Amino acid sequence: MVSFDPKDLSTGKLHGYLLSAVAPRPIAFASTMDADGNPNLSPFSFFNVFSANPPVLIFSPARRVRNNSVKHTLENVEATMEVVINVVNYDLVHQASLSSTEYEKGINEFEKAGLTMLDSDIVKPFRVAESPIQFECKVNEVIKLGTEGGAGNLIICEVVKFHISNEILDDNEMIDQEKLDLVARAGGDYYSRAKNGFFKVPKPLRTVGIGIDAMPEAIKNSMIFTGNDLGMLGNIEKLPTEEAIADFIKSVGEHHANIKEMTHREKHKMARNYLSYGDIDSAWKLLLS
Repeated sequence: MVSFDPKDLSTGKLHGYLLSAVAPRPIAFASTMDADGNPNLSPFSFFNVFSANPPVLIFSPARRVRNNSVKHTLENVEATMEVVINVVNYDLVHQASLSSTEYEKGINEFEKAGLTMLDSDIVKPFRVAESPIQFECKVNEVIKLGTEGGAGNLIICEVVKFHISNEILDDNEMIDQEKLDLVARAGGDYYSRAKNGFFKVPKPLRTVGIGIDAMPEAIKNSMIFTGNDLGMLGNIEKLPTEEAIADFIKSVGEHHANIKEMTHREKHKMARNYLSYGDIDSAWKLLLS
């Protein structure tokens, strides 16, 4: 590996490494208004949710690396202490990117990007009508992380009202991630389309999983199983009983004799196939047969 002391790198190079390594990142499409009532709109990928009670989002418009100037969003937030954070889905990604152009102060990025200004209910900045989710926020605090180019400014936003398009809700009025179709930011020109990359990792049991350390050595040290496979196998509360294993062997019918004659390697390959379908229980019964 090549190793770096951040102090030995230019800010630009360090910035590039960080953006490529810490990715993908959600995008805050931040709508603000200056003291004179002029709207501003810009995307920021230093962004996430940090609390549900109270509901708090944080994003960070960093000082520009090349000339240490600050962005209009930061100036507006400090002047009004209000912001609307709109989410960016795939349908919006090119318009959001266009709005990041460094237009002169007072230029309306809504108009430049061809987006619709929608009145908010509580705060003064407009919502992006085309965004499927919009968070109206009061700013609790702005924390400056430095004074040089590249320094962040944490804008701590408390959500006072939010709006969700009916088109992305399921029958239980929860957000359907496939319909939402979010995009995220990576390094350079790269984005990630969440919809095309979804896969599920079941949360660890609310009880205690046996863990990899409790597995038989032949399984734990298998040359077939990956770390992900072992992680799945470890997320089980207890191993199947001998009776359950016997029932499993009977259920496979004509393959009964074959299972008994299988080598560890053959069983591990077959168990991986079960794991590929999320069938951890059958994988364990096979392995212990």
